[in-house]
Amino acid sequence: MSPPVYVVGTNVVVAGLLAASPSSPVVLILDAMLAGTLVYLLSPPLLAEYRSVLLRPKLTRRHGLTESEVDAVLAELAANAMWREPGGGPSAPDPGDDHLWALLHAHAGSTLITGDRALLEAPIATGSVIGPGAWANTRTRPH
Repeated sequence: MSPPVYVVGTNVVVAGLLAASPSSPVVLILDAMLAGTLVYLLSPPLLAEYRSVLLRPKLTRRHGLTESEVDAVLAELAANAMWREPGGGPSAPDPGDDHLWALLHAHAGSTLITGDRALLEAPIATGSVIGPGAWANTRTRPH
């Protein structure tokens, strides 16, 4: 059986860098991405969004990473990802998130991990949407 394939929302990546607890679901997700143990999709628009958000002055003061350190993290994320350049897909609840829906559409059965309530509450025919806690629960549930 193939491992599940995920799309990781920007808010999860950012929260993973900011969270204080190493056992926080967002930290576990980011660590799995960096270790290459989470199978996830990445596209040029999503990588650009990760970078632009992580380099916002308010956030750089909180996570304390320099621009080159952010770029090193992003390079590692890109190296471990399944790269996709989807042409389009169904519209997301917020047009600013259409790139996420396009990624889900590009790999049927994939799952978006996000903390965005509007996305969590919006059904999509080609995938599913869960929160970080739900992902963590699937990891710790006995098989």
